[in-house]
Amino acid sequence: RQLLVSDGYPRLSMRKIADAVGCSATSIYLHFESKDALIHALIGEGMRSLFESLQAADPGDDPIARVSALSRAYVTFGLDNPELYEVMFQLHPERMARFPADDYRRARRNLDLFEDVLASGETAGVLDAAPTPEVAAHALWTSLHGLVSLRLAERIDVRLAADAFTDAAIMRTVRAFRA
Repeated sequence: RQLLVSDGYPRLSMRKIADAVGCSATSIYLHFESKDALIHALIGEGMRSLFESLQAADPGDDPIARVSALSRAYVTFGLDNPELYEVMFQLHPERMARFPADDYRRARRNLDLFEDVLASGETAGVLDAAPTPEVAAHALWTSLHGLVSLRLAERIDVRLAADAFTDAAIMRTVRAFRA
């Protein structure tokens, strides 16, 4: 992860990775068939960790408390794991093999958690998941991703207390989905 973030995808090689971990380049190929397969494994690791964080944050049946907890867990995960978050969501390789379909479906579970809580909140009449829970979940994720990206890039006004800014942004994002 560190080499990928510091050197970028185009300059990353299996030889550099092998040197960094103290093994031969050929030994890495025993575990990963290519650089892309290794990066896909990192993305998959991150998505699994994010899913575990989101699941652990679910405070019960109240849809508003659940969407708030999920939102906070997402932001906390991103801020606590900046290199992994960058690999998962901000890596822009020009040419990389497509993320495997099974891995994508597993990664999609993260968004499904948001979609499910938005759908249950809409059914309960306390959350607005228009036009559909799927679109609403993507819109919510977009806001949270923007927050994490700005915080990681240190692009918020230095006069703002970072934690207060984060709390206000999450609160306003969640409020936007109240019915």
